Amino acid sequence: EEFPARIAEVALWLTDHQVNLTFSKAFGRLYTRIPLKKSPTIRHANALRLDWKELLPPKNCSFILGNPPFIGKHYQKPEQKSDMAQVFGTFANTGDIDYVTSWFVKAAAYTEGTPIRCAFVATNSITQGEQVPVIWGLLLQKYGIKIHFAHRTFIWSNEASGKAHVYCVVIGFSHEEIPKKRLYDLQENGESRYEETNNISPYLTAGPSVFVAKRRKPLGEVPEMRCGCKPSDGGHLLFDAKEIASFLSAAPEARDWLRRFVGSDDLINGVDRWCLWLEDAPPSAFRHIAEVRQRIEAVRQFRLKSSAAPTRKAADTPALFFFSNSPKDAYIAVPEVSSERRRYIPIAIIPASVIPSNKLYIIPSKDHFLFGILSSAMHMAWVKIVSGRLESRFQYSASMVYNTFPWPESAPEKQKDAIRKEVQTILHLRVEHGDGRLGYLETRAPKVPRNTLADIYDPLTMPSALAKAHADLDRAVEKAYRREPFRSDRER
Repeated sequence: EEFPARIAEVALWLTDHQVNLTFSKAFGRLYTRIPLKKSPTIRHANALRLDWKELLPPKNCSFILGNPPFIGKHYQKPEQKSDMAQVFGTFANTGDIDYVTSWFVKAAAYTEGTPIRCAFVATNSITQGEQVPVIWGLLLQKYGIKIHFAHRTFIWSNEASGKAHVYCVVIGFSHEEIPKKRLYDLQENGESRYEETNNISPYLTAGPSVFVAKRRKPLGEVPEMRCGCKPSDGGHLLFDAKEIASFLSAAPEARDWLRRFVGSDDLINGVDRWCLWLEDAPPSAFRHIAEVRQRIEAVRQFRLKSSAAPTRKAADTPALFFFSNSPKDAYIAVPEVSSERRRYIPIAIIPASVIPSNKLYIIPSKDHFLFGILSSAMHMAWVKIVSGRLESRFQYSASMVYNTFPWPESAPEKQKDAIRKEVQTILHLRVEHGDGRLGYLETRAPKVPRNTLADIYDPLTMPSALAKAHADLDRAVEKAYRREPFRSDRER
């Protein structure tokens, strides 16, 4: 863009003038370069299509620094995807990575064989989840770069209208090794402090440069985790509390085909939603209900207008969800997105009568041992490092988190039973504090307000008895890994 290039030029002229005035005051002699004849070299161009070596030969360069654009995979325009293809060349796995990574690759190629040092501000997503093995596999293995310093996640905001908040990191790197690296963290008082370490990993932790890649199957002998049901219905098969009352008033005979419908937000914040679930219904049961027929026709029209071929194909079965994966028995549900403030992701055991949305990950099991491991500090230590993030919130993933998690390999049945016992205590305490029957969701909305999982798992309002029960569970889980307790997440 031309305008920022001109702003940069004026800003550098102003800075030059300010320093000249400071110089003049210090030495008692006026020093000025006005009228402005000499200007810095500012090239108005697309940085990803520009030949950096033509702009500045590497032998004349000492540092590269910048604040490149942050554009996630879902928000990239065709020309930006084309920019990335230009930078990455034959490297095919660019579909899941942020636009900002292009500058890291471009800098790594430009500085190869030189002592040039680089540093970029970037979105924290490039140090989390599925992006890490893709982009850092390339940077570490092909280009051999070394991270010299990094600042872990902080919020960057500007003063423009809309107050954009972006969760950022700063990463400094080069091809050369240095003996000590610095890893910075933002403290509660707003100051940044650092620790020195021999190596910084792609997850911005002190430790070796290894990364976790997606897996199709779990590492342990545990049930597979699947995604819940995806309606792709334009909202016509779903109801909130107001809509359900209106619908039942008009079509009371459709009550038998309504089921509770639960996603991440519904599970955590106690939001009541329902869905028309016609998977097991014979056509004769709803064909004569006008309100149901109208909604099914609206789904058909919505899907026919889709740009995606599979969705258009699903218009042939408008009474059914686009993707159905509802267990026949009670199941463990893990929210896809949850707050990073909580010490534990609030998971639940849900009866088969409740339909999970595609915003829940589900495990077809109600085993309290499995529930206990997933609700432990041990599992949370893994989540904090390898899960993706939505802003700063945890974004859970079956392939990146559950399937890669190192389960205790040889825990005897006695230890498993100890974990189950602690889980039973936790679920009873949930009941005591109003969270339904043994952690199960009720199939109908309660008549009186209840505490939600958000209420009882908020670190500021978590009941002390529940916090103690979770601490007891943590100790029971850790004994399945080793005898002595862990002192920190880093040890875990």
